[in-house]
Amino acid sequence: MDRTVKALSLLLSYPTEELQTAMPEISGVIASETRLTAAARRDLRPLIDELTGRDIYDLQEQFVMLFDRSRTLSLNLFEHVHGESRDRGGAMVNLLETYRAGGFEPSTSELPDHLPVLLEFLASRSPTEIHDTLSETAHILEAIRSRLVRRGSNYQAVFSAILQLSSGDVDNDAVAQLLEQPEVDPNDLKALDEVWEESEVTFGPDPGAGCPQVRDMLSKIDQSKRSTAAE
Repeated sequence: MDRTVKALSLLLSYPTEELQTAMPEISGVIASETRLTAAARRDLRPLIDELTGRDIYDLQEQFVMLFDRSRTLSLNLFEHVHGESRDRGGAMVNLLETYRAGGFEPSTSELPDHLPVLLEFLASRSPTEIHDTLSETAHILEAIRSRLVRRGSNYQAVFSAILQLSSGDVDNDAVAQLLEQPEVDPNDLKALDEVWEESEVTFGPDPGAGCPQVRDMLSKIDQSKRSTAAE
């Protein structure tokens, strides 16, 4: 079990009292992780302190306003793929099959492409698979990180840490395309409804078609799945 990847998964999970109870252990894991720079570990401290001591209801409200009411900050990775809504359902099915082939059954109502779910799965995989998968999603992670920095959110440090673990080059053009999507005021319910209606998910036969980054990610995960089955 990669305890650091698991810890980062928990830091991005919906805040609960159970999470607050676990924060001292999570803090210890982060503090001892040599794959992260001292600066990255230090930058995570404000979020850890916030999750440890802040009122749970305030934490939950903040989480919803950031990640649940903004498509551009969605933790569902396939939400960020332009023009691929017709294929997202199929991509999700493939990802779920990959989880199950690896002996992982998500114990949550979240979608398979939810970042904390993906990280929880990767925590049980090899370092190579962790690196390769995170590298393929680096452009999405960087776009979310950049938006969180603009909002002054301590959650940005988690994305910086994940990007360090990926050790991959970020496709700046892909990041720029994602950042072109307009921000929507999370308090503007009408505008939010319009955005989510436009991104309605439908099922299609070719998951990730037209998006090289997501297609490569699914391909590499599928290759790992076949290797595991062969063993």
